[in-house]
Amino acid sequence: MARTPSAKPEKPTKRASAETSDRTALFADMFAALGTAARLRIVRLLLSAHPAGMVVGDLIAELDIPASTLSHHLDKLKNEGLVRVRREGTYLWYAADEDALRDLLNFLCSECCTRTSAIRPETVRHLCEGCGEAGPPMQPSSCAAQPAIGT
Repeated sequence: MARTPSAKPEKPTKRASAETSDRTALFADMFAALGTAARLRIVRLLLSAHPAGMVVGDLIAELDIPASTLSHHLDKLKNEGLVRVRREGTYLWYAADEDALRDLLNFLCSECCTRTSAIRPETVRHLCEGCGEAGPPMQPSSCAAQPAIGT
């Protein structure tokens, strides 16, 4: 039987609930990794150097963070999938993982089209900090009518 618009949504299965719970836990860990001022500064700096990234020495100079502290923060961000690292000769290049960050933003906004009116999709905008101009609306990945953020 086809579902009518007035029909109540089906109760999620245990498997779907477990997948949602696992996904929520994954993103909670990612948000926790971003939960310090130093890590937020690192990610923002790496985003400004996207896609090439930066070497550790340049991160240290820019952020004025001791090498051992920076290493700890980079490991945490890398372990949560927010930062990628590649070796070129003797240099380690760190870059923000744009796919992971896009997924994180999409997760945060995923229900704005379906379950709440607190955040309207058309009001969620990417603002360029340098120029202050509003970019295109960001849309949640679950909204079938709109593209995902950054696509």
